[in-house]
Amino acid sequence: MTLHELFHPRSVALVGASANPLSGGYAYATHLVEDFQGELYLINPNVDEILGKKTYPSLSAVPGPIDYLISSIAADKILPLLPDCAKKKVRIIHFFTARMSETGRSEGKQLEQEITRRAKELEIRFLGPNCMGVYNPRVGLTYGYWFPPESGWVGGIFQSGGASTDFIHYGALRGLRFSQVVSYGNGADIDESDLLEHFAADPETRVIAIYIEGVKDGRKFIRALARAARSKPVVVLKGGKGVAGTRSVLSHTASMAGREEIWRSVLRQAKVSGVETLGELLDQVLAFSFLPEFTGRRTAIAGGGGGKSALSADIWEAAGFELPDLPPEMREKLKETASGVWDWIKNPVDLSILQDSPVLPEQLFGMMDENRVFDVFVFNLTEDDPIPGEMWRLWAGEQADGVIRFRDQSKKPVVAVIATGEVSEAEMKEWRWGMIGEVRKRFINARIPVFSSPERAARSAFQVSEYYRRRST
Repeated sequence: MTLHELFHPRSVALVGASANPLSGGYAYATHLVEDFQGELYLINPNVDEILGKKTYPSLSAVPGPIDYLISSIAADKILPLLPDCAKKKVRIIHFFTARMSETGRSEGKQLEQEITRRAKELEIRFLGPNCMGVYNPRVGLTYGYWFPPESGWVGGIFQSGGASTDFIHYGALRGLRFSQVVSYGNGADIDESDLLEHFAADPETRVIAIYIEGVKDGRKFIRALARAARSKPVVVLKGGKGVAGTRSVLSHTASMAGREEIWRSVLRQAKVSGVETLGELLDQVLAFSFLPEFTGRRTAIAGGGGGKSALSADIWEAAGFELPDLPPEMREKLKETASGVWDWIKNPVDLSILQDSPVLPEQLFGMMDENRVFDVFVFNLTEDDPIPGEMWRLWAGEQADGVIRFRDQSKKPVVAVIATGEVSEAEMKEWRWGMIGEVRKRFINARIPVFSSPERAARSAFQVSEYYRRRST
């Protein structure tokens, strides 16, 4: 069978549905009652209803078919549940249920092995154990509070439920929306390679993010990873590369972490981007999601004062980009529109020298694009300016809107860098930080990637160009 039913079930049963707000059975019931678009059956023999929804005492009492079952009951109750699942012709089970091989205890390992053996006999596939499950906003499947209800094209494969939740929450703040995200935990049956195969073939997914702690079958994983990377960008975050991290993943998902040099070799062979932190994973997925395909690295930078411009130029060059000077034809045009500073303007462009000039970043980028010298355009928003507040707000908004118009017309890659620093709750209420938030939101709504530093922007953009270069060879 394919994994389509895992991500697109028509009916779901929740065994262990609970009225206790502190329990997993309550959280899953809440999400399903509020969001799931198919038939829903809550199983609890002790109460008549939960959250206004009728409950059933057992699986056998459920009147309709069940495509997908979520287990929120104790581990020792799983084996008796499996024959009931087979009788109802349940195809896939998600085991939120934990305390198996990840405990390191022999009884937990043996129970997981017995569940795996018995499920195979009964021809039932399962996700987990010890995992959060599936988020698919198109059908209303979710496992976290405040997940975006809108769908998108980012797919996520996460061995850690907590890491997947952070990825969704922080990704949503930066404009990402998701096709499907899965937390698969111990991966005793459906594993990372199976999920990679699914996302590689999934037409709703354009970019794949992976957080992985270990693999069950190395050769199978390498084949699946390489096949996926041939069709769409894949970004991998590996957990548990150090001594303490290795101990942590053993107690988290019972995974063998593997040596770092082996992982680097695997990613290199598969032509996949590897990252070191969750923040980098978000940066890289954002760049792949919002930037068009490009391979050129000739970069134009505008925005910020002289120091910020110089530092930004150094960072982009160190990351592997070029910063050509302005072509003579452009300088001749600037003589007409910015006669006082035409010979002063360089790449990167210090916008502080243009505040008394009619020239805006939109026009500068347009002139640069006309000469076909530049491949990538970077806008640095000034986070402070020695002009009155309302004027600064208007000027910053005009700059942002102009850059958005330029991107829409040119279709070239455009990146925005907007730092927010370590801002306290009280400071967030000040007009200055509110204004920066407004400008940031304009870029996000226009699907222009926003980064908090030039280092993060340059590193992410370079990986996009590198991926498409590799794929073209």
